[in-house]
Amino acid sequence: MKSIQDKIEELQTYFKSHNKHREYQAHNSKVHSVGWSCDGRRLASGSFDKCVSIFTLDNDRLNKECTCRGHAGSVDQLCWHASNPDLLSTASGDKTVRVWDARTQKSAAIIATKGENINITWAPNGNTIAVGNKEDLVTFIDTRTHKIIAEEQFSFEVNEISWNNNSDLFFLTNGQGCIHILSYPELELQHVLKAHPGTCICIEFDPKGRYFATGSADALVSLWDAEELSCLRVFTRLDWPVRTISFSHDGQLLASASEDLIIDIGYTETGEKIADIPVEAATFTVAFHPKQYLLAYACDDKDTYDRKRDAGSLKVWGFPSD
Repeated sequence: MKSIQDKIEELQTYFKSHNKHREYQAHNSKVHSVGWSCDGRRLASGSFDKCVSIFTLDNDRLNKECTCRGHAGSVDQLCWHASNPDLLSTASGDKTVRVWDARTQKSAAIIATKGENINITWAPNGNTIAVGNKEDLVTFIDTRTHKIIAEEQFSFEVNEISWNNNSDLFFLTNGQGCIHILSYPELELQHVLKAHPGTCICIEFDPKGRYFATGSADALVSLWDAEELSCLRVFTRLDWPVRTISFSHDGQLLASASEDLIIDIGYTETGEKIADIPVEAATFTVAFHPKQYLLAYACDDKDTYDRKRDAGSLKVWGFPSD
């Protein structure tokens, strides 16, 4: 059996030889969200330019597959179906949710909602999509009928939303630094965890179901036991509000990003630093590949030749060094 220290050193060594990033032109405006399909074959990005771009991973390269158009407003967040690698959902400021079929590159469904949507999550069992808007209303959509089955208005700032891995608990992060946990589908409050002294911004569940993590305006990332709902440790290497986090496929690594000019990669069991990725601008979206140590991300960077224009690019880190 390898010791924890052996595992850490092995991972640190791995990333010294797999620290190359590649950049891809995806949009003509700021990229808000990136995400991998469940089989890891496709990478999608959503942008202020109202489009969704889909790339295909072929060995060590991404190839642009298509651009999906239809939204009349910014695509603020996207998420893929947990077990169907062809289905993707998007939340937009145009007051709609769209479900896309990557094979046809068209909307399989368009669902009208009551406000400008800013966050979205797909239940791991595939049956429900939840979308939150700027007025802190969360709408639940049955993905078999594409009908709205529930709406829940909250009296506090709702930042990010997620189901647990069993799809029977629904989590929200809020502006008071708390995590609200509701039963699903009853939507009855079960727990309120005081997670951070600052606004609780983002939440992510480990693919193995052991942990969830939250990022906060206090520049901290806290790691929680998903069963006991107890805080296990805190990652403290960033200096700015943590905007986005992502677990690796095996749950061993946790990436976190902010306005710092690095993306931090930490070891979940100890919090120790495994690697960091230098970036040139604030990073608002990161996503680990579901099967290997590749991290997709997008920064608020500007065009090399016109500093007033957004670069509109996405990047993938973890390729073998030359």
